[in-house]
Amino acid sequence: MPATRITVNPNGSLRVEGDFEIVDAEGRPFGLGGRTRVTLCRCGHSANKPFCDSAHKTSGFQSAPVAFDLPAPKPAP
Repeated sequence: MPATRITVNPNGSLRVEGDFEIVDAEGRPFGLGGRTRVTLCRCGHSANKPFCDSAHKTSGFQSAPVAFDLPAPKPAP
């Protein structure tokens, strides 16, 4: 298993597990209190962004993506 695993939950959050760090746009780390698993908001309605507070359950958010292969990246110019 990779050091970090991200699971896209149907109609819900992104679950992040393993060895990871979450930083803001300025590079400042969020204090995770030793957690090795967190859930991140996908619906945009959480009052605790970037973390999930289960607002997706009452906001009507729906998304159940199925895994697929991305195309190869374009070569750098």
